[in-house]
Amino acid sequence: MNLAWLLPILILCISSFSRGALTPGGTVNVGAIFTFSTINGKVAKIAMKAAEDDINSDPRFLGGRKLSINMHDSNFSGFLGIIGALQFLETDTIAVIGPQNAVMAHVLSHLATELQVPFLSFTALDPTLSPLQYPYFIQTAPNDLFQMTAIADMVSYYGWSEVIAVFSDDDQSRNGIGALGDELAERRCKISYKAALPPDPKATRSDVQDELAKVLRMESRVIVLNTFSKTGLLVFDVAKGLGMMENGFVWIATSWLSTVIDSTSPLPTKTANSIQGVLTLRPHTPDSKRKRDFASQWSQLSNGSIGLNPYGLYAYDTIRWNGRGTLNLGALSIFDGGSQLLKNILQTSITGLTGPVRFNPDRSILHPSYDIINVLETGYQQIGYWSNYSGLSVVPPETLYGKAANSSSSSQNLYSVVWPGGTTARPRGWVFPNNGKELQIGVPDRVSYQEFVSKVNGTGEVQGYCIDVFLSSIKLLPYAVPYKFIPFGDGHKNPNYYELVNKITTGVSKFVAPQKIIR
Repeated sequence: MNLAWLLPILILCISSFSRGALTPGGTVNVGAIFTFSTINGKVAKIAMKAAEDDINSDPRFLGGRKLSINMHDSNFSGFLGIIGALQFLETDTIAVIGPQNAVMAHVLSHLATELQVPFLSFTALDPTLSPLQYPYFIQTAPNDLFQMTAIADMVSYYGWSEVIAVFSDDDQSRNGIGALGDELAERRCKISYKAALPPDPKATRSDVQDELAKVLRMESRVIVLNTFSKTGLLVFDVAKGLGMMENGFVWIATSWLSTVIDSTSPLPTKTANSIQGVLTLRPHTPDSKRKRDFASQWSQLSNGSIGLNPYGLYAYDTIRWNGRGTLNLGALSIFDGGSQLLKNILQTSITGLTGPVRFNPDRSILHPSYDIINVLETGYQQIGYWSNYSGLSVVPPETLYGKAANSSSSSQNLYSVVWPGGTTARPRGWVFPNNGKELQIGVPDRVSYQEFVSKVNGTGEVQGYCIDVFLSSIKLLPYAVPYKFIPFGDGHKNPNYYELVNKITTGVSKFVAPQKIIR
């Protein structure tokens, strides 16, 4: 949905509204826009309420004021998200947490800039949401550029040169795949095919089957799946039925899958069976007493309804981060729109549930890093980490920050993986494509040295030493290679080799098999 045409109307409607007072003993109003029914929505709602309660239990945190988080359910609707933003911005809301997806973020970021109201999001992580274009939009979790860099490093580490990207055709997933393509190119790898699915949650089984049928005919067997939970699980279910979760395939899922694993326990048997052998990434949050204490309280906070995932930790820290940013605004009798709040937030440094929280000069989160997870039959195992400081490693990134950065290929390391099909041998990553054309082998129909290569009279078959060597070599390959011998010449005189070789450049033949090649 293109909502850009609404911006002038909304700005005119909102620009005349006064901003609220920040008086001692008053209330600091913060809005939140997200879809309540998603996994991250359910977790964020609980985590933000916990942060609100913790802040309000400490009168020193906001200088005697109380924090009030007003939540609006966008229910997967861009229009409802716009309405929620309008309702917040016409009142004394000083900042908005959200939106949850990049489509809404691109629209609301224009409003945020025009009205100077900070929007902070821990899930709209589209790499193209640039602070230069959207100065009042702040990503409080690692930008997807870093996740795509991690995947590119994994592809390079395992020695694969091509991948197939399966993704939801929305801003965040599409732009993430664009970033992946750039990162792969820097490592002399590439995306050989892009399979776009309708935006989550609109993709149907038929949509997925059509795209995976195309993927199945491709050469690459390394598949990167960048989508959201509903579509992602549907893709794996269909892939299982098509035999694409067997030996030879590689699946790398972005952090949506680790979110499902963390928040849905135990997984339904059908789901668990369809994702065995998959690699996925989880935003890395260092171990700490505060994090352990919060995790131990989670069952009580959630009433056992859903498991905690890293985006719940980011939701909690985002509220506290925003609260710290308002601490120095007490001298303002009227909130003037947020330029000072934005400055305070960007300069704020706290130690939260996700570890040290502050921004780099480019406004990216300090030390973005990921856990790398291998899904197994009985759960999952962590095979290592990735950070933008040291690349791939089997030790936690925070233990390396005090050392000299070393991301050379010799320093990269991960533990062993159980791949789809249960094998621990690294998959080749490609097969001869089912939609590939057969090899056309030009064979000279000679009158001399026929023991090397010759045409069998009265048939279309060929024989000889060169042919025997070729056929023996073909049998050694671990995959099928369709081919066809094409005799060249009239059998009465030796053919002109220059003409035969020229057939290759004109596309008539792919290879030539005269005896001169075998020495």
